[in-house]
Amino acid sequence: MKVKVIPVLEDNYMYLVIEERTREAVAVDVAVPKRLLEIVGREGVSLTTVLTTHHHWDHARGNVELARLRPGLAVLGADERICALTRRLVHGEELRFGAIHVRCLLTPGHTSGHMSYFLWEEECPDPPAVFSGDALSVAGCGLRLESTAQQMYESLTETLGSLPPETKVFCGHEHTLGNLEFAQKVEPGNDHVRAKLSWAKKRDEDDMPTVPSTLSEELLYNPFLRVAEEPVRKFTGKAAPAEVLEALCKERASFQWAAEPVQPQARALLALQWGLLGTPRQK
Repeated sequence: MKVKVIPVLEDNYMYLVIEERTREAVAVDVAVPKRLLEIVGREGVSLTTVLTTHHHWDHARGNVELARLRPGLAVLGADERICALTRRLVHGEELRFGAIHVRCLLTPGHTSGHMSYFLWEEECPDPPAVFSGDALSVAGCGLRLESTAQQMYESLTETLGSLPPETKVFCGHEHTLGNLEFAQKVEPGNDHVRAKLSWAKKRDEDDMPTVPSTLSEELLYNPFLRVAEEPVRKFTGKAAPAEVLEALCKERASFQWAAEPVQPQARALLALQWGLLGTPRQK
């Protein structure tokens, strides 16, 4: 299983997953279809399927054009709001692409219909991978927009947090520096946060991606996976895990807006991208 990391837009990631024996390929979160097809052609693979984590513009906007350019393409996801969706997936469903297995994991929090995809390959020593969209990112997670704090806690801790520790985490955005700066605010004495932040700054200077991380690493420095840890509970002033998570989400949002003030027009664009402004669903 080969994963091509494709930076697009301002800070998004698309992915192309290649089954190296059959040369079949699966794309994750298609935002810029022509860029994806350039890489498909360069790799000499057959693109058969798109896995979409959620319906937001910056993760699904390319589905319509890609489906037009590639008739018969399967566009899969868990939310009917996803552009050009051909089949709706359910939690726990398993797919197969050659030797690659895919387990579909419903991870509400950022959106109510967010699906993460856990991939592994038969008889392969390489670690498995999870494509987590905006459910889980390096040292952070997406804004909680549609689901309850309890649902988000279960998605992060029980669904994603229980995957094998060696699982590679391929997330939807390059938000690592900001996430780690917030994590340092939450746990100023955490040496793992300090080391990862130093590494991420060097990657940023070299204009290099910080994905993938691993789940075992995330458990050391991602505050949203560390809600049971005393320093995180102390920072929030809460004890119950879901309440700690809810307080963290609010603090993270305030931290983000303070660090990167957003003009009203940009806020409206973000609302449109996140599906908070009603627009007709594209077919």
